[in-house]
Amino acid sequence: MFKKVASTLAAVAMVLGLAACNTVQGVGKDVQKAGSAVEGAAKK
Repeated sequence: MFKKVASTLAAVAMVLGLAACNTVQGVGKDVQKAGSAVEGAAKK
C-alpha cells in the first residue's frame, strides 16, 4: 500500500515538475529529483 502511494506521489511530482520547467537542463534536474524520490521510497 505504501509503495503504491509513494509511486503515485512521485509520478504527480514529476508531472508538476516537468510542467514547471522551462529548459532542457531543468527537465534533466526534475527527472533526476523524481528518480531520487522513487529510489528513496523503494528503499523504505
